[in-house]
Amino acid sequence: MAPEYELYTYFRSSCSARVRIAAHWKGIELKYKYIHLLKNEQQASDYADRCNPGMTVPTLVVREDGKEFLIRQSVAILEYFEEAHSDLPRLLPPASDPEARAKVRDLVNIIACDTQPLTNLKILNRVRPLGVAAEQWQQDFMSAGLQAYEKIASSTAGRFSVGDEVTLADVVLIPAVDNALRFKVDMSFFPTIKRIHDEAQKLEAFQKGSWKTQPDTPEELR
Repeated sequence: MAPEYELYTYFRSSCSARVRIAAHWKGIELKYKYIHLLKNEQQASDYADRCNPGMTVPTLVVREDGKEFLIRQSVAILEYFEEAHSDLPRLLPPASDPEARAKVRDLVNIIACDTQPLTNLKILNRVRPLGVAAEQWQQDFMSAGLQAYEKIASSTAGRFSVGDEVTLADVVLIPAVDNALRFKVDMSFFPTIKRIHDEAQKLEAFQKGSWKTQPDTPEELR
């Protein structure tokens, strides 16, 4: 019996978007539960205690053969999808090419480890009382992360970040670019990234996983 998946998500969460895009790419069906971060629903006891003590999204609930387990980090969810559904369209190069796989993971972690944590809601809520301008903070740290990504991807990219096939690097990059555009980061400094982003917009998985098309996206933002 195939596993059932339930994803706790928020339309603006770039980490949630990674999982949504990957699931659409691989044809994995997800049931959604919505956590509104601006209403602090992630802090409610039924979510924080039962699902995610880190009080973040996404959280993936996996149910199979009467058992249940949770995965609470987006990159861990992406890696789980690759391992549990290796028969589906892959998002990592084949195991026979460890160099290419390392390049993908390198780029993934520039966004997932170096960039997104500095620009998430928790950090913004901490720095605003200090008089920091949120938009400038976001622009500075997003630009720094994209600059590092651009420098590496300019030598690894084909149509996408590593060669001509969509990989986990693109799945993680595109929501980060969407956030950067929201905060008016000048993408002309990142021509490789801009081209990859434009290519990804043509693909159904990225369209369906986008923050713009989620059931919990307010109508005025669609």
